[in-house]
Amino acid sequence: MNYSHGEYALMFKALADETRLKIICQLRGGEELCACNILENLSITQPTLSHHMKTLTESGLVNCRKDANWMRYTINGQRLDEMQQFLDGLKNETGGARSTGCES
Repeated sequence: MNYSHGEYALMFKALADETRLKIICQLRGGEELCACNILENLSITQPTLSHHMKTLTESGLVNCRKDANWMRYTINGQRLDEMQQFLDGLKNETGGARSTGCES
């Protein structure tokens, strides 16, 4: 899937923060984590975690679902695969724009 430049920028912006990268790394195992589990491994407050999770979910990199009183999060592997394809397309570009998302 080709996203707009703005959508790619939103994804990369979401990853351009050390705390959000730490969160993504916690989620990389594929298991669902509740906000309380994520918070245990970070030196931030709950409102700060909420801000970071909002950024990650709005970018599409993380999925969330409400479970009683907790939010549970998983990594969106499909979205990461699409980002990887975009980057691979940039790296492998040899003769004009193909399906890299660089089309005008």
